[in-house]
Amino acid sequence: MIRTLYLAGPDVFRPDARERGHELKALCAEAGFEGLFPLDQEVPAHVTEPAAQAAWIYHANIALLDRADAVLANLDFFRGPEPDSGTCFEVGYAVAKGKPVFGYIPEQGSFAQRIRRRHPQAIGADGVLDTHGWNIEEFGLPLNLMLSVPAPLVVGDARAALIQLARYRVPQT
Repeated sequence: MIRTLYLAGPDVFRPDARERGHELKALCAEAGFEGLFPLDQEVPAHVTEPAAQAAWIYHANIALLDRADAVLANLDFFRGPEPDSGTCFEVGYAVAKGKPVFGYIPEQGSFAQRIRRRHPQAIGADGVLDTHGWNIEEFGLPLNLMLSVPAPLVVGDARAALIQLARYRVPQT
């Protein structure tokens, strides 16, 4: 049974990140889950060196991921035509641990269509390659296959994803 959800996503970088965390946790509670938001933890005051702070945050987030039964991931584009790299790591970590992952994105369309629509400046003149001449992945999936295949992706917001997640139940092993 899924009871706890690690709330992955770039929401931690928002100017109102703590408030957003409270909103997400409230949505989880409405759906019958406990939300675990990374910013619920505070770096101890004695950890002042930036590399030590980063290491503390990493280990604290891994502990939350380990504690969670599943992951709810905001996989919208972040700072360009890809999801947040930290969120992608968290999704991969959860998948490797055998935890269900549910992602959400704001609009329909394949990965290539979504890039063309929201980040046309990243597309080359031929519409097939990016501006650096690299292929744009096109399998008809909404994100890179390494995210789309293991994680059901809901079009909508966190609430829409929680509705889908509430219908999904897996016995814990």
